[in-house]
Amino acid sequence: MKTIFSGIQPSGTLTIGNYLGAMKHFVTLQEENNCYFCIVDEHAITVPQDRLKLRENIRSLAALYLASGIDPEKSTLFIQSEVGAHTQLGWMMQSISYIGELERMTQFKDKSDGKEAVSSSLLTYPPLMAADILLYGTDIVPVGDDQKQHLELTRNLAQRFNNKYNDIFTVPEISIPKVGARIMSLQEPTKKMSKSDENQKASIFMLDDEKQIEKKIKSAVTDSEGIVKYDKENKPGISNLLTIYASCTGQTISELEERYHGKGYGEFKQDTANAVIEALKPIQERYHELIHSQELDDILDNGADKASFTATKMLTKAKKAMGLGRIKRKA
Repeated sequence: MKTIFSGIQPSGTLTIGNYLGAMKHFVTLQEENNCYFCIVDEHAITVPQDRLKLRENIRSLAALYLASGIDPEKSTLFIQSEVGAHTQLGWMMQSISYIGELERMTQFKDKSDGKEAVSSSLLTYPPLMAADILLYGTDIVPVGDDQKQHLELTRNLAQRFNNKYNDIFTVPEISIPKVGARIMSLQEPTKKMSKSDENQKASIFMLDDEKQIEKKIKSAVTDSEGIVKYDKENKPGISNLLTIYASCTGQTISELEERYHGKGYGEFKQDTANAVIEALKPIQERYHELIHSQELDDILDNGADKASFTATKMLTKAKKAMGLGRIKRKA
């Protein structure tokens, strides 16, 4: 049995990209693996957040995890800030990180570009991300390909620590799903779909109603060719819709290309919208049952306790390896 860790920031309502690229796969992974699913709220504060909205997003994300099929009997679901070992090991990981390698992170460059005041945490959060992963002896981290660079850093930090101090950390492997790994914007199909996109038409959110989903897909940018064919370079819009359709239904892209051969974009877009609506309907129903329930609080309390037990043991090993704390004298 492998140990798997994954974390999602509660920085806005999740999109269909978050679901198809990550959460849908988690449901399968938990059947044969020891899974830790973390709401990484401390990562969210690398940029300014409204405190009340942040807490609302944290709870909403937890409910979406469960509504998507995460089973608390099979997996550990918890909130990062409720397990203190994360920030403690995060500081220790900062101490073995180099400024140069942190400055090379693409996300730091993108989020700090053109801004006068940039939080230092935006630079240093990758070591905290490494701590999140290493605390649980993680074997595999399923991520979108935009996080691959951060995972490479995590691997480097684990090896650096093991070589310099003591061989205690598992060096995790990166897992990027082949289909649905990167769902693109509906309005700019060469750019990843994002929950923080200012253009609301660009993203399908997991809590969108049927009319919103249908309207967004029908207005999705495509091309004038009128042929339903996967060609990421020349037909990014249609290729993105094919990926969404295939990921929602389990059909292959080849099957969909054959099904819509000789048919126009109108019918294809309508059927894509229907596929998304059907995929999200049971998730939305379960979400509304959970969001204000005591059941959700109980699950998160238990998850924090389980995660703390494992994380504290690893943190103690890491502190001892680095020489932190004191040697207790025997009476």
